[in-house]
Amino acid sequence: MGVDLRGGEWLDDNLANWDERVAVHVASEMYDRTRLREGGDVLDPIVRETLARLYPDGLEGVRVLHLQCHFGSDTLSLANLGATVVGIDFSPQAVAEARRMADELGLSHRARFIEANVYDARHMLPEPESFDLVFTSWGTIGWLPDVAEWARIVSWFVKPGGRFVFADGHPAAFVFDGDSGPGGLPAFAYPYSNESPDIIDDPSDYADAEAALANARTWEWTHPLGEVFGALRGAGLDIETFTEHYRVPWRIFPATIDLGDGMYGWPAEQWLPLSYELVAVPRTPSGA
Repeated sequence: MGVDLRGGEWLDDNLANWDERVAVHVASEMYDRTRLREGGDVLDPIVRETLARLYPDGLEGVRVLHLQCHFGSDTLSLANLGATVVGIDFSPQAVAEARRMADELGLSHRARFIEANVYDARHMLPEPESFDLVFTSWGTIGWLPDVAEWARIVSWFVKPGGRFVFADGHPAAFVFDGDSGPGGLPAFAYPYSNESPDIIDDPSDYADAEAALANARTWEWTHPLGEVFGALRGAGLDIETFTEHYRVPWRIFPATIDLGDGMYGWPAEQWLPLSYELVAVPRTPSGA
């Protein structure tokens, strides 16, 4: 792809942007951690419902790897639910806050955080096939140039009989932006499939309408569903379930409305899916 996965301008710009976002997000209402401090979770309804279906007896004894964990609110939510967790994120600011919060909650014995580019995860955490659940959600692979390598990393960590749970914005929705289309709906802005990144200068932040980021330039990639599915299959993972949703845990477009519980969706007609989630499992060898 012509991109150095372990360094370069794309990584430097995205890292500076996400380092700056940490303080903004910690102070925002969107990332309120009251429920965490009360011993609960701040998982979004889509992920919460998926985990409840997969683990009806709870997460006690489940070992979880959370890739691209930001400052660890979902990671610590899983720990509050009984799991033993390892969170990985490339932002030193995010990892420092995650570790601080784990100490505050008394969860450091069950929640460990590692500062690493996701593409370096196997080197920073040399524990193949050691996790019951690998988990990543919301705003993750769009920052990554190579989804095939990402899928190989996921597969490397999942133990036989384990699961990969993934939720993210729908790539069909990511072709739109703003509210300049008919009736105030979002308008076409980006191609559905494009090997080159969209290099965007945008000082705004989805969690705080008043924020003005100094490190405004980001490099973002759209990964169509076929590419994601093909990458997971190529890495030895089979799709167990796949579900499209008409809601997301942030205000993706100005036209979307607050549905409650931190979720946003269309005000009337379900124009197109806004997110998707899938569960994948390691492929069983033939004859096993």
